[in-house]
Amino acid sequence: MLNQCIFFFNINYQLTETMKQASFILSKYLIFAFIGFLLFAIIGFWNSYFTKILDQENYRMHTHGVAIILWLVLLIVQPYLIRTKRTGLHKKLGIFSYLLVPVLLFTTLDLLKYKLPETGSPGNTGYFFIALVVNALVAFLIFYGLAIYHKRNINLHARYMICTAFPMFTPITDRIIGNYFPSLLAYVPNIDAMPVTPVIGFLMADLLLIALCVWDWRANRRWNVFPFALLILTCYHFSVLNFYKYGFWQAFCEWFIQI
Repeated sequence: MLNQCIFFFNINYQLTETMKQASFILSKYLIFAFIGFLLFAIIGFWNSYFTKILDQENYRMHTHGVAIILWLVLLIVQPYLIRTKRTGLHKKLGIFSYLLVPVLLFTTLDLLKYKLPETGSPGNTGYFFIALVVNALVAFLIFYGLAIYHKRNINLHARYMICTAFPMFTPITDRIIGNYFPSLLAYVPNIDAMPVTPVIGFLMADLLLIALCVWDWRANRRWNVFPFALLILTCYHFSVLNFYKYGFWQAFCEWFIQI
């Protein structure tokens, strides 16, 4: 009996150490990945925001921009704190996210409302744009909510936090393509003569998530986070590319404009 207890203790200890090691390695790569993501965001918004920071037409650009930048910085700092074993500060910043996420949601919706016409139908492009923003927030909230729900399981928590970046792809990729690779717009579909640039960002996000699915299965035999995230992201992409055609979405958009 004693030998069995010792055996199971050793197995549990080895599993715990393996999970800690996997978390340590994952946090190392996350730091560099999110630094790269922040740099791409700066490049994407360099011409339209950072070089014209004092010439923005409305304060909403600043409140939204600050909220997004704080979130991206948080995505860099949190895995760094795990890697350097500063779990106390990591938890305190996690509590700060309970305030930051509602601010991020409010400033995004507030800016969206400002950009839309005050009355009447926004048309197909307006329905498309509302789906692009609102449903991205829904996907973001799902990933963030699951990350917080699994906050005691560091491996699940970290993976769902990674996924919160995917709904943010297209604001960055759209601007990088428009500024530096406009020739790619000839290959995307159109809605009322408007190029649907987010298609390229959607494809990039999906391919990256597929790569993460393959990596997580081969390295950790884990099949319960990234495939689910890919499903959520695919549903989001479908909604953006198709909901503008449907009456229920048009009715929702016209209600949203009026509130």
